[in-house]
Amino acid sequence: MSLLTGFAQPIEQSQQAFRLILKALSEPGYIVTLPASPAWGALNAASTAALLTLADQETPIQLCLALESEQVLTNIRFHSGAPLANNSEEVCFALFDAQLQAADLQALPHGSEISPEFSATVVVQIDSLEQGTPLRLTGPGIEHQRVISPSLPQAVLDYLINRPQRFPLGLDFLLTCGERLLALPRTTHVEVC
Repeated sequence: MSLLTGFAQPIEQSQQAFRLILKALSEPGYIVTLPASPAWGALNAASTAALLTLADQETPIQLCLALESEQVLTNIRFHSGAPLANNSEEVCFALFDAQLQAADLQALPHGSEISPEFSATVVVQIDSLEQGTPLRLTGPGIEHQRVISPSLPQAVLDYLINRPQRFPLGLDFLLTCGERLLALPRTTHVEVC
């Protein structure tokens, strides 16, 4: 299997991508563009940039079957060193496409009362960040409210609206489409407009 390129300028691009992802997480619903990022197989550029920036040898990952290929796995191992998770309890980053189901989310770690930081970050590749159900966001990083309308899989929409775990437990979401990314951390309250 051939190796694909990572960042052309690894230090500068990973720093820039980190700052942009941090901006998206600190301002939920704000869309950032991760320019000049490679796309590996079924992974779009924003998902690839998130892995190149955030994944390492200590962050086991899980990919849904539609995104998992030998080429993608080889490049993840080579560029980030991130291992595949042996079981769902150890997943740090989970990557899904729009076929994501509620059972997929339930199986992921949501942290514990003592260690809420041991929850998974879920990267979901969607078709559009702007042509779905209008959602109102409130919470930290949002002055009053922010309205977004990503084309979310029903399982993600249900999870965000109902938040089955009590804060500080829960999942953080990175929604990607092409080179663009939108974040919905567990601190964000989501309701349908």
